[in-house]
Amino acid sequence: MMKAVVIAEFGEPDKLQVQNRRIPTIAADEVLIEVHAAGINRPDVFQRLGKYPPPAGVIADIPGLEVSGVIAARGRNVTQWRLGDPVCALIPGGGYAEYVSAHAAHCLPIPQNVSFLEAACLPETVFTVWHNVFQRGGLTAGETLLVHGGSGGIGSTAIQLANLFGARVYSTAGSDEKCTFCERLGAAVCINYHTADFAEELGAGTIDVVLDSIGAPYFDKNITVLAEEGRLIFINAVAGRYASLNIGQLMGKRLTLTGSTLRNRSIAFKAGLREEVQHNVWPLLSKRTFVPFVDRSFPLDDAAAAHALMESGDFKGKLALEVRSG
Repeated sequence: MMKAVVIAEFGEPDKLQVQNRRIPTIAADEVLIEVHAAGINRPDVFQRLGKYPPPAGVIADIPGLEVSGVIAARGRNVTQWRLGDPVCALIPGGGYAEYVSAHAAHCLPIPQNVSFLEAACLPETVFTVWHNVFQRGGLTAGETLLVHGGSGGIGSTAIQLANLFGARVYSTAGSDEKCTFCERLGAAVCINYHTADFAEELGAGTIDVVLDSIGAPYFDKNITVLAEEGRLIFINAVAGRYASLNIGQLMGKRLTLTGSTLRNRSIAFKAGLREEVQHNVWPLLSKRTFVPFVDRSFPLDDAAAAHALMESGDFKGKLALEVRSG
């Protein structure tokens, strides 16, 4: 048996309860990870609220989309991992637990100079940023990127990676303190959206790629700041899903509007994305030129407090659960 954080019923953070569950069994292409830490992400909150159901076949009441730990068992087809290997993994759910199953092709080695806590905060954010900013958005050196919500997990990762790959990065955040944080990570300018209008500050036609999780309220302004051949990429729409579009602007600037989700993508897609991440991002991680920022960690028993902090927005970078010390 193992300890796991379970959504006892949909609702407030106190609906998260620690229960005893059976250790997962693994399929031929999977590994069993003894979890040391689990990253906390906003989709975990949505799942707790009943607004983000997991894919079919995934444990429905244990949240958690990314973990770090060591290989405790492996399926009969797994040859690339050995027992005891330190790994982090992208998983479709079940991460808030002492053990979790993961597809072997969705695991990444943890560099020696990266802690389990840091590693647990990498897969969901790095996979999301690499796919959306670099694959879908096609961001290249010399271009400009606008990251909304730059002080969060996705935003802080996008700022660092875009800057390291030669883009000029702009951001928005909800306080002067958070803006300072974004600028320390590599943003040329961060705009406090409570005190300034980002479209007025940046000007029309100045941005090549926009990474947006806000949705409808920012839509018109995003279209305004995009340059010709600009790309607008949605990874969420927390403030509204419906917006109207002046198609003339779309045609006149030759814009691309796109977006994606990650959790429901195929095993093969995630495996291919993992290969690109290891090739392009892991060398930066090993050299510590890219470093995930973990604002605060909580023991497994305090998952409710972690969710309450996540919903408050009063943090920077990532939050995590420490399942085992060391």
